[in-house]
Amino acid sequence: MKPDDIAEYLKQVYQKDIVVTGTGKLGETEEGLKEFGYGKPLLIRFLADGESKTAVLSSMRTEGGFGHDHFSDRAQILIWQHATFDRLPEHVRSIDCGYFTHDGRLKSAGDAEEYFLLMEEVEGVEYFLDLERIRSNGATELDVDRASALSGYLADIHARKHDNQELYVRRIRDLVGHGECIMGLMDSYPDDLDFVTGNELAEIERSCVDWRWKLKSRTDRLCMVHGDFHPWNVMFREGLDFTVLDRSRGEWGEAADDLSSMATNYIFYSLQEHGRLDHDFKKIYDRFMENYLEKTGDWDVLKVIPLFYAFRGLVVASPVWYPNLDREVRVKLFNFIRNALMDDEFDYKNVNSYFSG
Repeated sequence: MKPDDIAEYLKQVYQKDIVVTGTGKLGETEEGLKEFGYGKPLLIRFLADGESKTAVLSSMRTEGGFGHDHFSDRAQILIWQHATFDRLPEHVRSIDCGYFTHDGRLKSAGDAEEYFLLMEEVEGVEYFLDLERIRSNGATELDVDRASALSGYLADIHARKHDNQELYVRRIRDLVGHGECIMGLMDSYPDDLDFVTGNELAEIERSCVDWRWKLKSRTDRLCMVHGDFHPWNVMFREGLDFTVLDRSRGEWGEAADDLSSMATNYIFYSLQEHGRLDHDFKKIYDRFMENYLEKTGDWDVLKVIPLFYAFRGLVVASPVWYPNLDREVRVKLFNFIRNALMDDEFDYKNVNSYFSG
């Protein structure tokens, strides 16, 4: 950070002429036994319209894990701190929340109320409409080819590897404990359901925790992922031309996440129509899975995918997300979840064996 850049930023905050008179590390004191910290604050001395002032600039370190791996994690914490410091008695006051640009300049975001995303427009039709059509009218050869295109796309992005072990451990931990994932979904299920009991949900949760400990050491599998690769996040145009939308929960993760996300929906639609994986949906599911395994050679994904199938099963069985499902479909989905979690390796050629109670 250059003094001129700091001065320009402080001018945004104070709306006064600023002259930076000095900077230095805050608190050059011994930290005792606590050697790890999330950041090193910078003390800034400056004049604001000639009046002497000081302020402390604090950011967060990127390494070390602890849920601070992504830029958005660190932004979330700093935004929260700015919003809440002043509401606690005797707490140091937050003056502003800002961000650094790529060229080292500082910008104020302290008056933000909510954040938004501006994106380009994408033409096309959401892929779930294909599945609705297949359920009513059957599949065409193009539908089978599209399943190949989608699994080929996953094979391509999953070939891009990363060696940050903490990101893999976090991805597996978040899968179980994050509010958008397994535990959060379970908490959203109403009481007194006629297709699953609270005790059964608790048992599934315990199995998922066991799976977390089984998978967290598989850090060599870390790869580029979409993170929410389902039919509502894919838009097809003519033929095999498509665009994906709304990647989620981090840039790097486990290939089984994306694979299970789409495959679950082929199973889900077939269950609603046929009570099992059958007819055209089985043909599409088989092409999707076999093309992926052929292109990647990643047969180990079948030893990882049961936990991710549990997550996706909880999504499509949810009375919140899908309120109009027949009870029989939900029962079979929960049988699928429980049986998959009991298998060390998912038998993708015998999916129907997982639906029995």
